[in-house]
Amino acid sequence: MLLTTLLSRTPTRASKNQSQRTTVSGRSWLQHVAELSGAEVLDELGAHPRGLAADEVDAMRSFWGENRMAHTERPALPRRVLGAFADPFTYILVVIAIVSVLTDWAFAEASQRSLTTPAIIGLMVLISGVLRFVQNERSGNAAAALAEMIETTCNVEREGAGRAEVPLDEIVVGDVVHLCSGDIVPADLRILTARDLFVSQSSLTGESAPVEKRAAATEGDAADATVTDLESLVFLGSTVISGTATGVVVATGERTLFGEAAGSLGPMATARQTSSDAGIAATSRLLVGLMVVMVPAVFLISGLTKGDWLAALLFSLAVAVGLTPEMLPMLVTVCLGKGAVDLSGDRVIVKRLDAISDLGAMDVLCCDKTGTLTEDRVILERHLDVRGNRDVRVLRAAFLNSFFETGVKNLIDSAIIRRALEEDEDAEELCGRYTLVDELPFDFERRRLSVVVGDEAGRTRMICKGAIEEILSVCSQVELDAIREPLTPELERTVMARAAGLSERGMRVLGVALKDDPAGADRLTTADEKDMVLVGYLAFLDPPKETAAKAVRALAEHGVSTKVLTGDSSRVAVYVCETIGIPVEGVLTGSEVEAMDDAELTSRVERTSVFAKLAPASKARVVSTLRDLGHVVGFMGDGVNDAAAMGASDCGVSVDSAVDVAREAADVILLEKDLMVLERGIVCGRRTLANMFKYVKMTVSSNFGNIISVIVAATLLPFLPMGPVQLLLLNLIYDLTCTALPWDGVDDELVRGPRVWDSSSVKSFMFWMGPVSSLFDILTFVALFFWICPAVTGGTWGTLDATGQVVFVAVFQSGWFVESMWSQTLAVHLMRTARRPFLDSRAAAPLTVLGLAGIALATVLPFTPVAAALDFAALPASYFALLAGVVVGYVCVLALVKHLYVRRHGEFL
Repeated sequence: MLLTTLLSRTPTRASKNQSQRTTVSGRSWLQHVAELSGAEVLDELGAHPRGLAADEVDAMRSFWGENRMAHTERPALPRRVLGAFADPFTYILVVIAIVSVLTDWAFAEASQRSLTTPAIIGLMVLISGVLRFVQNERSGNAAAALAEMIETTCNVEREGAGRAEVPLDEIVVGDVVHLCSGDIVPADLRILTARDLFVSQSSLTGESAPVEKRAAATEGDAADATVTDLESLVFLGSTVISGTATGVVVATGERTLFGEAAGSLGPMATARQTSSDAGIAATSRLLVGLMVVMVPAVFLISGLTKGDWLAALLFSLAVAVGLTPEMLPMLVTVCLGKGAVDLSGDRVIVKRLDAISDLGAMDVLCCDKTGTLTEDRVILERHLDVRGNRDVRVLRAAFLNSFFETGVKNLIDSAIIRRALEEDEDAEELCGRYTLVDELPFDFERRRLSVVVGDEAGRTRMICKGAIEEILSVCSQVELDAIREPLTPELERTVMARAAGLSERGMRVLGVALKDDPAGADRLTTADEKDMVLVGYLAFLDPPKETAAKAVRALAEHGVSTKVLTGDSSRVAVYVCETIGIPVEGVLTGSEVEAMDDAELTSRVERTSVFAKLAPASKARVVSTLRDLGHVVGFMGDGVNDAAAMGASDCGVSVDSAVDVAREAADVILLEKDLMVLERGIVCGRRTLANMFKYVKMTVSSNFGNIISVIVAATLLPFLPMGPVQLLLLNLIYDLTCTALPWDGVDDELVRGPRVWDSSSVKSFMFWMGPVSSLFDILTFVALFFWICPAVTGGTWGTLDATGQVVFVAVFQSGWFVESMWSQTLAVHLMRTARRPFLDSRAAAPLTVLGLAGIALATVLPFTPVAAALDFAALPASYFALLAGVVVGYVCVLALVKHLYVRRHGEFL
């Protein structure tokens, strides 16, 4: 019935598959509803002030669509499967496999056709992709479950249930929504009622200044008006700065203004690149560069020295596979997924998986003061007149201001109301004597809030409270002993000195001012905040948290410096910092920051630890400047004024009790508002990064060493040191043993400082460690060529016939295959720590078990029935004496080089 009504009523309106830009009589749908009265909009939508019934909600959703963006939908299963295989290393392997099919099958003689090489490559790709897909699914499901714990809701009228908290994605057209300070606008709304409603539309318009919205219909023809300028409309993505309102949803999801703008970006809309993304990309470029140099070199050397160009091509392709860390994407995903699970155990919810990398890389933490460093338990300590004497009239004025404020009651308002009700028996009577006439909500530029109250006789009074400097700036008189006198410069200095004295004891000081019968009482503007009378001030105390000092010390020990960015006064901020042990190296106020150009701020920001009286835009500017200087910056906050700074940071951190806009802007949510929880999250992020670095550095250095060995062998030996299939098999077994690295333990020293992806570090590690394995490979070549192989075949290479040379090559390749597996696996245990392996630092059990299994498999393969198919031959007992000597020597030399590397670079992994 409802759907029929909708269709009959709105034949030209936007339907489920149409944009909200659909016109009505030549105007857009939003312009159309802006010109209607609230009652007309409800009637046209078939909605009601008391809210929609359950069947109406379903009908509205069916007709208008869901309140979600297309790009936020989880891709279908086939796309998720393909996505698990979509990375540069897989592409390289696929190209190599295609070339191998052509050379080994399409253009090979019938008797020599073989698909072993592409089959092994395919198996490597399949294992990596399947493991990555499984981990992606587990991580995605876990992230969705965690996200439900902090789901953003809005307050909606539903028929039969009254007001209800409903998840944003369950909002439908026709819902009547209640808005208040700190809320995210859940869809495009037509305002029905509003009281001093100010919203930020910066996500749509780029304008940082809040704009006022009203319920009145747009007057005149709005066809040429910019939609965002229409005062009766608020839009998805906007945030409520102050005031209250009710509105009816007129567009949802992709049909909202925000959804249409996001959809028009298409593939151009890209996510923020993290330090981890940049590091992996740089490492990938390094590996591709090595391939470009090494693979042609191996091909030319092998072809020129052996004369078999086809075999040389196949071998060079195997070398390219050997240089490709095909398990890297899977291991990165597994490490990040495991890190998210570990963090959830520490009461930290990760909204963006890559944020774990940013936590580990963080070296500067910017945070607000209130609730983060302090108890978030504000107490009104004193209510004083201008002379500094206790005065109940000051408390009553502040009480009326806080009681009649329509925005969300903050801690200061709650402290005033609580103290007034406790100390003044007339407080409740005041509430009945006065009514709210008008209000000027708080904003972060004025830093004050004014209300106009009226009594039964029609008299009105404006009461203003706010930062003492801002209150003084709008006062021309003071009240001394119930007598009003001009505010002289001397009196102003006295007031400021008294406020400074209280601030130095850690108190936050607000001024209170009055104005009788303001001219603009029925339509108040900031211009009415003038010629007021200062009646006194309030002093609040928010004691520092007991755990704050410990947390700041722990962060400093882990290489994270703490900077305080607050809207509070500099004196209070400095007092709190000194109390909990944050070095106060410099102080900048918001006005000073705004007066600086970018160059001057850049020169000052690193030498400053306290930024006070900052507006939201200034907070974001400070964070951006620190990032431009090369720091990885985290910002922790929970208020409307913190959202911009969180968005500008590398990692935004908030708490589950934060306002909607702060939670939405955050990458990480803490279930406890405690820096110690964040410190544990940073350590976990560093453990995760350390295990990723282990695989990259160890694998790249081992593969680089193998390539050096291959080039030497291809130059000096009359045959290839290892067949293409053998080289691929070796790489596959080694990679499988490394899949347990995400569960490996991490030494304490690896989490003491920030962990940042650095391709130059990978390069230096590779050049130091790779040649060590090459040295022992070459020694193995010499021993195999001049001792082991002649002992098995009964003669040296030049004295053997064709059959004897086949056996000679098989023994040689088997010997290097086994030695390579032993050395590469031992390298994992030797290079996973800067400490003495097995003694001072032991690998996790899964890594040890897989490593032993890999060594056992590689060692027994030459003795199994499949040895002939792989061109292996059984090894004599004398070989294992050689292997023992090579392994012992390798361990000793690698330990020495590791020691020298640490002395040179100051770190190992």
